[in-house]
Parts: sequence; structure tokens; C-alpha cells
Amino acid sequence: MRLNPVFLLSATDASHFPTEAKTFGAPEIAFLGRSNVGKSSLINALLGSKEARVSSTPGRTRAINFFALHEVSGGRQKAIPTLIFADLPGYGYAKISKSISAEWPKFIEPYLAERAPLALSICLVDTNIPPQANDHQLITYLKQEQRPFLVVGTKADRLSNNVLSKNLAALKREHELTELLPVSAKTNAGIKALWQAIMQTTE
Repeated sequence: MRLNPVFLLSATDASHFPTEAKTFGAPEIAFLGRSNVGKSSLINALLGSKEARVSSTPGRTRAINFFALHEVSGGRQKAIPTLIFADLPGYGYAKISKSISAEWPKFIEPYLAERAPLALSICLVDTNIPPQANDHQLITYLKQEQRPFLVVGTKADRLSNNVLSKNLAALKREHELTELLPVSAKTNAGIKALWQAIMQTTE
């Protein structure tokens, strides 16, 4: 199955979130993590395109960017989207406060806690650095809100297998996880497994 991404809108307030009339109730997959963790690169690797803008400036994304994924069959694109991807602003460049980060706009938490179409939150953590307190805070928040989530370790191609195994073990231990999927947007390692996890969640 091939999915064609179409940019929907950028939301800077809860009132801007796409309505069911616009998405036909398609399940949403949210991508979130520290600034510069590689969210846009991962989304582009999943989509096989460059829909998500990659910036070298941390914290550049200040809105939730929504992309509708339409199935293409027989050369025709279906009108009703199969999935919606939501690219959330990065965090980690401000003092932590309350649930996640003072830097995050106030509409982020209502989206994560209350958004009905949100089927899965994909939390990105960097496998190249030690476990971060604000990543742990986000993961704890999603657990408390009882929202489905999957933690993905980015930039896995930069490490040897031995170092990667050690770092993954440390991330799982510190963040109290039973599952952590290593991926690389550069080599596409783990991308197929991530797609499988996404599709299983939305079935």
C-alpha cells in the first residue's frame, strides 16, 4: 500500500485542529520529542518524501503540523485519508515546568490528553545521548493520561552495535520501558517495524 502525504494545516491553537469533516475521522499519529531529535527526518523517512521541513535550528517548529496520508491504488488517490500525521513542536530548550515544558504552547497538552482521533503518540529519544529528564517527564505524562505511545530511539546509525545496545538498555531502564524501537532516518533501519507498529495501532 502506498500512501501519498498531503499537508493539511498548521495549528497554533486548539481551535485550529482539523475537524472530522476535514479528516473523515482518520486516526492521528503524533510525533514528539526534544528539539533536534530528528522528528522531521523520521517523518520524511516514513513518508518517503520531504513533506516535513528539516531545520538545523532547534525549536523552530512552533505549531502542530498536520499531514493527511491518502492511499493510492491503481494510479488514483482515495479522497478519504487513511491516517493523519501530526508533527508537534520540539521541547527541551526551556526550563521544565508543570507536565512537560514551559516552552511548549498551551494547546499541546490538551491535544495529547483530550484529542479523540489521537491513536498513538510516538516519542522520539536520541540514542546518542544519556536519558533526559524532560523525555522521562513526557513519557510519565502519557502513562498518567493512559494514552497509547511508543518510544523510538533516533540516530541509531551513528553508533556501533555494542554502544547502541548499552544506550538502549540505559534508556529503557531510566524511562521504565519494556519496548524501545531503534531507528535511523538515514539508513531506514527500523522504519518498516515502525510502520507495522503504527498500522497495528490503527486497526
